[in-house]
Amino acid sequence: MVDVGKWPIFTLLSPQEIASIRKACVFGTSANEAIYVTHNDEVFVFGLNCSNCLGTGDNQSTIVPKKLEALCGKKIKSLSYGSGPHVLLSTEDGVVYAWGHNGYSQLGNGTTNQGIAPIQVCTNLLIKQVIEVACGSHHSMALAADGEVYAWGYNNCGQVGSGSTANQPTPRKVTNCLHIKRVVGIACGQTSSMAVLDNGEVYGWGYNGNGQLGLGNNGNQLTPCRVAALHSVCVLQIVCGYAHTLALTDEGLLYAWGANTYGQLGTGNKSNLLSPAQIMVEKERVVEIAACHSAHTSAAKTQGGHVYMWGQCRGQSVILPHLTHFSCTDDVFACFATPAVTWRLLSVEHEDFLTVAESLKKEFDSPDTADLKFRVDGKYIYVHKAVLKIRCEHFRTMFQSYWNEDMKEVIEIDQFSYPVYRAFLQYLYTDTVDLPPEDAIGLLDLATSYCENRLKKLCQHIIKRGITVENAFSLLSAAVRYDAEDLEEFCFKFCVNHLTEVTQTAAFWQMDGPLLKEFIAKASKCGAFKN
Repeated sequence: MVDVGKWPIFTLLSPQEIASIRKACVFGTSANEAIYVTHNDEVFVFGLNCSNCLGTGDNQSTIVPKKLEALCGKKIKSLSYGSGPHVLLSTEDGVVYAWGHNGYSQLGNGTTNQGIAPIQVCTNLLIKQVIEVACGSHHSMALAADGEVYAWGYNNCGQVGSGSTANQPTPRKVTNCLHIKRVVGIACGQTSSMAVLDNGEVYGWGYNGNGQLGLGNNGNQLTPCRVAALHSVCVLQIVCGYAHTLALTDEGLLYAWGANTYGQLGTGNKSNLLSPAQIMVEKERVVEIAACHSAHTSAAKTQGGHVYMWGQCRGQSVILPHLTHFSCTDDVFACFATPAVTWRLLSVEHEDFLTVAESLKKEFDSPDTADLKFRVDGKYIYVHKAVLKIRCEHFRTMFQSYWNEDMKEVIEIDQFSYPVYRAFLQYLYTDTVDLPPEDAIGLLDLATSYCENRLKKLCQHIIKRGITVENAFSLLSAAVRYDAEDLEEFCFKFCVNHLTEVTQTAAFWQMDGPLLKEFIAKASKCGAFKN
């Protein structure tokens, strides 16, 4: 679930207002404008209001959210923005509204007057059910449910796809190569346009000076042209950055092309690409890609729930996909994009789709789907035999050796505590550990017994991070006991550096005699007891 509080502009809102948000979008050249939809389907805007892009009917900025009565109850489905800025949205009923900057007729109303409030885009769209909208810097596109694409606005490079470079004041159907074809996805770069067909083909038109159309050249295209280099794959999703493009196939493969000044292609260098090149080849299957024409940042999410980012990240050029700690691609743009805009309309609701990693995490300790349970300290922990066999050699050996025919339903554990054993089983489902240092000692013992070397390292990291004067000698004793040499050295140095304080703790005087003598001898050699 997305946390809108990660976008700086939302810090203006109260906790109550934040809690009311169901959908949201941050836009503008400085990420200083925002629109959000509440659980009651009311629509609010706030921010700088450049070019009347808040749609409030005036040109006043506001840090207090204002309600857009004209959009309340309309059930917004798709929303996009240009860098003018102008805003375009479609509702679940297929109706399109636009407002904001209109110097190039990007609002589609036939004029160049700024739109001070949301106005329905009627020409050629009145009888169409629009399911998706997209904006370039100063041009707009709409995708109808029947697969037809309409475009309008600025057309200096052919981004409207009309066959000329004359601006298009009202929505016009994009034909040529797209005639009688069914489009299922659209995206806009700054001055380029892309479309994905139901058969996985990709078409591009408009500005191509950086190769962002993927056609193998850098000539502008006034009408849609197929990206021939992708003929052997079936593309499901396409997104555009300022001047680069990413495509995701039905097999989870990721392709990139176009501008690469900031490493936004993720190829390991800063050379532009005129044709698609596969990236993240060694990574697991990709399930989502992200980019927007306001930034030079790219992001992707894998089937295992891992989120990568590359390109311009907080002013730095990241030339290879970098693994983040985020759980969704939206967070990349909140924390690292310049400006910190959203790459899509945010949904604060839980998504129906769960990755494999998210599904496993959800089913841990679930009696509804478990086929095995452990009893520790009188408490049950519910697990799945298949998961344990896949994830842990200890269980794989145990199950295969003597439980093939008559598998027990309950396994009694008496050598480890409930918090420790539950944390271990949860680790097998999530790859993470969340324990205080004192319990991590017990988990370190378990990891040593079960030959789980990665878990052993995680435990040592937790212990190092949580060491204090009060628990230092206890942790040192544990490190010696479990033969964790690196941890032992770390704890020893900590004790020496805080010798006066730690020798006054009860743990120091409760140490085993031999261990205490060994510590004193070793510390003396270091000169710790000179004074």
